Amino acid sequence: MDTKNEVTMEKIVSLCKRRGFIFPGSEIYGGLANSYDYGPLGVELKNNLKKAWWKYFVQDREDMTGLDGAIILSPKIWEASGHVKNFKDPLVECKVCHHRFRPDKLSDASKCPDCGGEFTAVKMFSGLFKTIIGPIEETGLTAYLRPETAQAIFADFKNVLDSGTNKIPFGIGQIGKAFRNEITTGNFIFRTYEFEQMEIEYFIAPDADWNKIFETWLEYVYGYADLIGLPRGQFFNHEIPDAERAFYSKRTIDIEYRFPFGRDELWAIAYRTNYDLSRHQEASGQSLEYFDEEKKAKFIPHVIEPTFGVDRTILAVLSQAYTEEEVKPGESRTVLKLKPALAPYKIAVFPLLKNKPELVAKALEIYRSLKLQATSYKLPASPAGGQARNFI
Repeated sequence: MDTKNEVTMEKIVSLCKRRGFIFPGSEIYGGLANSYDYGPLGVELKNNLKKAWWKYFVQDREDMTGLDGAIILSPKIWEASGHVKNFKDPLVECKVCHHRFRPDKLSDASKCPDCGGEFTAVKMFSGLFKTIIGPIEETGLTAYLRPETAQAIFADFKNVLDSGTNKIPFGIGQIGKAFRNEITTGNFIFRTYEFEQMEIEYFIAPDADWNKIFETWLEYVYGYADLIGLPRGQFFNHEIPDAERAFYSKRTIDIEYRFPFGRDELWAIAYRTNYDLSRHQEASGQSLEYFDEEKKAKFIPHVIEPTFGVDRTILAVLSQAYTEEEVKPGESRTVLKLKPALAPYKIAVFPLLKNKPELVAKALEIYRSLKLQATSYKLPASPAGGQARNFI
């Protein structure tokens, strides 16, 4: 049986809609650009991928714990972190078609790629989505949908420390939604306004060998790639130069992946020093210092941050798993070669003949037996006429 792997974005998008993995958002109303919904198979794949991440990075390690922070946080958090002031990107607008672009993402920054029109002068725009807290918009509190999950971890650092027995070095992991008012979107679920992140803030002492810990985490990240079926040969570590790194970062690596549309950032790892905790301590007036019992010393911990995009990871997994097999000359079938832990369906049970009630009943009995072993509750009886819904 011949296997072809000519994977294109068009094939991935078509398969996702056809088989119930991912649908265009608000499609019956003409759609909403860069918005997508995860269908019956997609939500299972997504949940399985997040479960695998949580087990590997949080539950299987003795130096990790978890958190689920709020999406809407006090605006003071985003002021302290620098997002309100600095979370901005350059923008140009076409004078003819009025499409907007980030000039640093254009191959030719002098003319519009959509219509060839002339651009306006460069302007800066905020990537934060604003919202209002309160019943009256004019007097309500201006807040923001979080652009990253990390700040909730920093804001809750003292609570986690006081309520547990964690000792540095230790990390806090979190999975959750984030929102960015992106100009340059596209390539299906690769870059959207609403997305999900899996992030870790790993706290270390100021005098620790941060570079060694950084490299250890980098290798551990690739263990997750092995776990979900992404071959290491498809990755590239892009070491961000000094001039392009965030001012508070001493080292950042964008872990890029070869997608069907080209190589781009999938995950990242950064050494953020003690910038975040220092800023929140200063702005809040609350001590975020850690007391080292052995050294009898206080310090503000430094942080190494591995971060992962859920949606981008799903796109990478689908791209890698997509396979076209030739079953006979001129006839092929599409197969998704997913890792078993990620697969939406693990087992299928079929009666040999659908019109034989005794075979259907036996198949249902086997199905329920398998289902019961995989759950902690008893499967309820099917409603009348609903047996077919139990079969894949």
